[in-house]
Amino acid sequence: MTDILAPPRRSIALGSFRLSWSDERPLSLAGGPLRDGVAVVEVFTATAQRARTSQAYVRSAVGERLRVIGSERVDGDTCDVVTIVQRDELSGLETRTRLSAPHAARVLRVETRIRNVSDRDVVLTTASSAVVGFGEGESSIQRARLLDARSEWLAENRWRTRDLKDLLPYIDHTIHAQDARSRVALTSHGSWSTGERLPVGALADGSAAFAWQIESSAGWHVDLSQVADGAIVGLFGPTDLEHQFAHRLAPSDEFALVPAALAISDEGADGAFAELTRYRRTLRPGARDAGLPIVYNDFMNTTMGNPTTDVLLPLIRGAAEAGAEVFCLDAGWFASPNHGDWWSSVGEWREALDRFPDGGLARIVEAIRSQGMRVGIWFEPEVIGVDSPLAGSLPDEAFFTRFGERVREHDRYHLDFRHPAARAHLDEAIDGVIAVHGVSYLKLDYNINPGAGTERDATAAGDGLLGHARAYRSWLETVQSRHPDLLIENCASGAMRADYGLLSSVHIQSTSDQQDPLLYPPIAASAPASILPEQCGNWAYPAAEMSAEETAFTLVTGLSGRLYLSGFLNRLSAAQREQVSAAVELHKDLRDELFSAVPFWPLGLPAWDAEQVCLGLAGANRTIVFVWDRAEAASEIRLPGALAQVFPSEGWGVRHDAGDTVVTTLAGPTARVLASEVTA
Repeated sequence: MTDILAPPRRSIALGSFRLSWSDERPLSLAGGPLRDGVAVVEVFTATAQRARTSQAYVRSAVGERLRVIGSERVDGDTCDVVTIVQRDELSGLETRTRLSAPHAARVLRVETRIRNVSDRDVVLTTASSAVVGFGEGESSIQRARLLDARSEWLAENRWRTRDLKDLLPYIDHTIHAQDARSRVALTSHGSWSTGERLPVGALADGSAAFAWQIESSAGWHVDLSQVADGAIVGLFGPTDLEHQFAHRLAPSDEFALVPAALAISDEGADGAFAELTRYRRTLRPGARDAGLPIVYNDFMNTTMGNPTTDVLLPLIRGAAEAGAEVFCLDAGWFASPNHGDWWSSVGEWREALDRFPDGGLARIVEAIRSQGMRVGIWFEPEVIGVDSPLAGSLPDEAFFTRFGERVREHDRYHLDFRHPAARAHLDEAIDGVIAVHGVSYLKLDYNINPGAGTERDATAAGDGLLGHARAYRSWLETVQSRHPDLLIENCASGAMRADYGLLSSVHIQSTSDQQDPLLYPPIAASAPASILPEQCGNWAYPAAEMSAEETAFTLVTGLSGRLYLSGFLNRLSAAQREQVSAAVELHKDLRDELFSAVPFWPLGLPAWDAEQVCLGLAGANRTIVFVWDRAEAASEIRLPGALAQVFPSEGWGVRHDAGDTVVTTLAGPTARVLASEVTA
């Protein structure tokens, strides 16, 4: 990256940089390079907001006054880093921005810390993770297209592509000699960071594409706005207006902003998402050492939170016969079957002895181990049910509070992991099941959204939520440091909190709670745009009443990421059990490819109601393509490259034409895995 040789007359912009990987392929979008003159750090305070009025978080008064006072460059073996220090003398705020360019990806990671060097308190109301200007004039941005994703429980990762001209209309800035005042806003809601939208998006103009990722579990916001000479993308963590965020900086205090990553590609949006995929792996060094064991979980379309000894023992045998390597006990293991719904009493994390008579949980654990599988167990660590004894024994300071009262959401209180009593309670519970039962896999769920956050020990509720999210991630890392062989799954009602503020510290992410196998394909196919393929836990839940094609359909969904098994495998026919075993063996053969694979979408990112859905994973040694056809009639689908049908290994017509593969499906629903020959 370029050194800053002399302090510029304005605050630093990302367009000022020539990155190590941009010398041959310059940064460009909408007809021109990323623009200089757009401050990478925008800072808003309670007393100083914009220098020029707007609905967007642009042209902040502090941001326009920042001036470079120092810089440093370090070229490393795997990453080059430039650090820039800027100061605004009027507010007394100093920013230290770390720009890191990993060699493995065409990505720039932006991390900024703000320090108060004045002699008075300053209240931040938001500050940017990164701001990027692009385009050359108002007309140039009209060609660009925005890719963003909506999400909700059971319908995650619904991507759409829209023309930017429909969102930022042409208004002829040359006549008015002013910037536009409105914006396109994408924002999160409460603590489900991916519950409504994803903190990942892209802008594409032909083959040029620019993608971003905001790494926050507590609140994030994207602004797209027009200026007279182009457009601006602003990436933010929590904000005042959207998330009730404010943070008071006393003299000498520092505050870390939410990190963001920016990717550039000249191979379209697929190329930009591939660069983000490579970058995400740099956040998880050593993750490959944990391996990718096949997990069976007893919940989905199976026990549904009501496990018993009589039900579990046959499931354990069925999972082992199928080739599962981990058996995870899901919700309900702690709840007495005689006391009704456990939802409001959750939190103690002690086994329900009357649920497991004749040996208790130890008998279940021994059955799992005797079949050669590792033991997994479900927790929901951040909640205490209102009817739990712990609701009265833990101090009020250990819970989220608003206006002097505990936050209550769906009969649960929310723990604040900044408080030692909250962490100590979970440490005792988790260390206990590991010591007593040899648990080596944790499924950590998160089924409520408590809203804006907590006001205790915070300037505003959104500040408390960010503090908790950071403390929770730190807690996860300390648990893993005590138990280095422990694997952790992140689950939040499926994938309602699936961001890289959190995913950089876990091994697997459940991609959905969707129980209808026909609705799962667009979720599984789209997930690798925002989640590493090796972290995408896609459920496959074969059932005895399914036909051979229906069984294959759900198994292909599981195979398209991390195969995550459920269902009453013990009740399947012999032919179905052979199908499951074949899928497991294929996954074991292909799973090492996931560590290098980058996603692509031969038919485009799928619409929710698309009849044909397709995901490709290009690995180091072979390409794997997953195809689902939900149409009633057979279809003909053209796929790039020379591919062979590998699961099921027959049934579809396959021919090769001009370097492509053309498949003829069966009447739907039907699905197949295809793969290229091994190249190494």
